[in-house]
Amino acid sequence: MNVMIFLGSESDLEIVEDALKTFREFGVSFALEVTSAHRSPDRTLALVKEAEARGAEIFIAVAGKAAHLAGVVAAHTVRPVIGVPVESPPLAGMDALFSTVQMPKGIPVAAMALGKPGGSNAALFAIEVLALRNEDLRRKLADYRTRMASAVEASSKKIQEKL
Repeated sequence: MNVMIFLGSESDLEIVEDALKTFREFGVSFALEVTSAHRSPDRTLALVKEAEARGAEIFIAVAGKAAHLAGVVAAHTVRPVIGVPVESPPLAGMDALFSTVQMPKGIPVAAMALGKPGGSNAALFAIEVLALRNEDLRRKLADYRTRMASAVEASSKKIQEKL
């Protein structure tokens, strides 16, 4: 397994659905567990240690409200941790965003955007880190970027034809 994904609750699964597709597209192995920094702290710690033993190279933590999951994971591993804050009322996700980005010196967490865009970018960021040592992933990333650029160009042509 390359990437371990932790969700703070089952409802966070929708945030990473595109990320899971991206991992499959790139051939990156992953595992996913629901665990809470607050409601199941012992489980969270055990899952971090188990994931490390299984070869996890990167952790992704997805959580809303007081989103301490990424920080707790980062406190228990020296592997990269990517935090994805989840939007929720009443603070529209700002609480989760601040909980994710305001880590104390010495315990870094790479913070992504709120919600689904953050989930998607977390997968791509994890793949970029893995690609530092994997030529096949570097090539796949370059192809992915080329396809995105082609789609933008095609959209522009379509609009120009309508004018």
